Amino acid sequence: MSCEDVRNRLGSYVDSELSPVELAEVESHLRGCSGCASDALSLLKMKHMTRAATVRYSPTPEFRLRMEQNIRSKKTARWSGWIPRLVTVAVTAVLLLALVTIWANRLDRERAFTELADLHVATLASANPVDVVSTDRHTVKPWFAGRIPFSFNLPELQNSEFTLAGGRVSYLHHNPGAHLLFNLRKHELSVFIFQEQSGELSLFAKDMTSSKLAVQMETWSEGGLRYFIIGDAPASDVHKLSELMRRAARS
Repeated sequence: MSCEDVRNRLGSYVDSELSPVELAEVESHLRGCSGCASDALSLLKMKHMTRAATVRYSPTPEFRLRMEQNIRSKKTARWSGWIPRLVTVAVTAVLLLALVTIWANRLDRERAFTELADLHVATLASANPVDVVSTDRHTVKPWFAGRIPFSFNLPELQNSEFTLAGGRVSYLHHNPGAHLLFNLRKHELSVFIFQEQSGELSLFAKDMTSSKLAVQMETWSEGGLRYFIIGDAPASDVHKLSELMRRAARS
């Protein structure tokens, strides 16, 4: 796919209107073309800024008080029999809405986790799993400059069991982020880092672990970034790597 073809599709790309085949072709092109990736990033930033500018109306306490006084002044005895029924209906509606919201949030979290697990597996199956191959954090970190809209720190691994294999740019819900690969004995672990903006990433708890089949996941929020570690290593090893990443983020 040429740069012109990709730029003609960027509007549909940021609005999630591409077919699965077109989406895969566009994201493959973006990983290798810094110019088109920059254009896509600009459109994504504009979209996020537009969303952030939308302010939800919230009535003032004075307005609420006036409305309550007005309602109370117009109450009559003929409505007294309806009050318990209305209260029951309102409470039921609130409970149903809360249950639907909780269930929807859970589905969104599961979908995000599944997508990241698929990215991890697909990367390991690739002939070229990383775009920058290096065990040196001072080589890998600068490589991401200009390719993702944020920076991050990598830990010193000299006295640990982990080895940095390299990194690449990955996308989650069209948001570019860092994908780092670490080796631990016979295990390979992925560390994903994304900006924690409004959307499905904000639905994760601040610290959270999960396990599906042989895959372990740990996620946390630090400095406006959302970190994920995914791999087939034991949960204790996943946590050790997360502690190294947390300390590096705070340094």
